[in-house]
Amino acid sequence: MTVTRSIREHLPAPLARTAGAVRRRLRGVRYSFAQLPAFPPVATTPVRMLVGPTNSAGQGHAWTQAAQTIPGVSAVSFTLQRKAQFQFVHDYGVPLAWFGQPRWQRAQEQHIAGSYTHVMVESLRPIFGARGFPDASPDIATMVDAGINVSLLFHGSDIRLPSRHAKRERWSPFVAGDELTERLETQACRHAELVESLGLPVFVSTVDLLDDVPDAQWLPVAIDASRWQQAARPLFTGERPVVAHVPSNAKLKGTEQIDAVLTRLHESGAIEYRRITGVPHDRMPSVIGDADIVVDQLRIGLYGVAAAEALAAGRIVVSYVGDAVRHRMRSLTGREVPIVEADPDTLGDVVTGLIADRAAAAERAGAGPGYVAELHDGSRSAAALTTWLTSKETL
Repeated sequence: MTVTRSIREHLPAPLARTAGAVRRRLRGVRYSFAQLPAFPPVATTPVRMLVGPTNSAGQGHAWTQAAQTIPGVSAVSFTLQRKAQFQFVHDYGVPLAWFGQPRWQRAQEQHIAGSYTHVMVESLRPIFGARGFPDASPDIATMVDAGINVSLLFHGSDIRLPSRHAKRERWSPFVAGDELTERLETQACRHAELVESLGLPVFVSTVDLLDDVPDAQWLPVAIDASRWQQAARPLFTGERPVVAHVPSNAKLKGTEQIDAVLTRLHESGAIEYRRITGVPHDRMPSVIGDADIVVDQLRIGLYGVAAAEALAAGRIVVSYVGDAVRHRMRSLTGREVPIVEADPDTLGDVVTGLIADRAAAAERAGAGPGYVAELHDGSRSAAALTTWLTSKETL
């Protein structure tokens, strides 16, 4: 396996993709076609929506739940299941080994063409399987030809242009010449070109991405707030204040800086620092609910699913949201983001200040559940989807 990967790393990109697809097909031979999960039954509603294939942070499924509150709409979430990745709730999925199987690909294409009126493609990832294409363009063309109304959804690094972000944000993690930055720059440029050429409706899950896709519509992340509220204990009831950080993407979140500051405070006895890794999502409500302060990120200038979940739990959330996002949220919703602002230079002072005035900190946290109930319970997500889902026109 190591030798194979090493060889593919030196192949031109198109050949590497083909080699990867062949490898996945061969690996899938050990499965019986009968072992595949059954496709969901075809609904009878006038509007039938599919979202896939990434289900990032469980949002694909969350949006289907929101969509089904719209009269006449049914919705299904589809997920490509990768080993070593946490799995979120979805309606149906397929292992990566099967994603490259022609027989499954044909069945998936037939299922989608015969079952859905609307398909939301996440991150421009192929939805019919790994067929050697770098993106979902061929799948989209097939769906449009079949009369399906297709939209695009972007979550973040799949469309955020690093060079633009670096100019806009002082604390941007994107640096010229860095391997991750260059890879994301190439991807974002390619996706931006496809967005323009395809001319499809576009949604983004966080408002900062409206800088990268100005004509997109904000599709708020949606969470089940009750799960987070039920697992939360009262604030500041432990021996020391508990400060948690979940480094889902350490470089983009600024985990190195967060670790340095919070470890120092931990060693001084001021806090108990918990760096949360390897915890499945279904156990996260109790983990977050046992913290007093949650530090989300210090580099990007936004808030997303993790911050919304911590707000729902009534935790004191500390993050670098940035003036631009705060202003845009105020403009779009009339609400102030109840996240305590911090950056790499101020995190230590912010945390110690919160601990010093716990009553004021708890009052700030008290605004979180109501904010999430108004903006992130799925109702605004459904409203954002309504125009697209009630349109019967295709390109």
